[in-house]
Amino acid sequence: MAKKSFGQHFLLDLNITRKIARLAQVGEGDHVIEVGPGPGGLTRALLETGARVTAIEKDPRFLPLLEELALAADGALTIRVEDALGADEAALAGGAPAHVVSNLPYNVGTALLIKWLTGTFTPASMTLMFQKEVAERIIARPGDDAYGRLAVLAQTTANAALVMDVGPRAFTPPPKVSSAVVHLTPRADRPAPERLAALQTVTAAAFGQRRKMLRSSLKVLGGEALCAKVGIAPEARAETISVEGFLALADAWRA
Repeated sequence: MAKKSFGQHFLLDLNITRKIARLAQVGEGDHVIEVGPGPGGLTRALLETGARVTAIEKDPRFLPLLEELALAADGALTIRVEDALGADEAALAGGAPAHVVSNLPYNVGTALLIKWLTGTFTPASMTLMFQKEVAERIIARPGDDAYGRLAVLAQTTANAALVMDVGPRAFTPPPKVSSAVVHLTPRADRPAPERLAALQTVTAAAFGQRRKMLRSSLKVLGGEALCAKVGIAPEARAETISVEGFLALADAWRA
């Protein structure tokens, strides 16, 4: 039974889980980290590709099912019982490239994505199920209603595409909203950690008061003078500024 407090909605339809595994483009010998496997629907599809899977599950109720799956997987499945927000994925990957493929628990999906986009562990790729509304926020463009801090952070660090829509009836229990799968691969020009830290500060201020002009929302960081440094109109609002514009603001503030 799914726990509401964990944001659990299980994906058991093999046609859908196999399609997600194909979209993840993982195969023989690849290392996959999966968060929130629950009863192991997606885990089975990933193991079918020949990938090695490390499954991070917070809910101990699923251990018997997952351990049974691990026995049948002949060493290809490792289970970790911990909270993924505190997991050290780089250590789990052993310094080698690892792909993250997950039907993420709804209540921590965004926090986990930001961790993987901006933290010390950079996945080789991410194929992640979110609520449709969150997926749209990841791929949104300037001027879109969904465009915000998440879009800027995602698109600065990765190439992101919505690759699959999934209706509520595919899940047990069915959520009240539609879902979607987003595939992300790291950008070759991914900013260094100190640039990313500055970008997080600037976007938090700008989108924290998104209806205000940048001269007001960025006042504590330099406001009008900061905008002038990079040639951005101080009366512009956050949702109209491109990813490149925010990086320029972050660099100017850091300087």
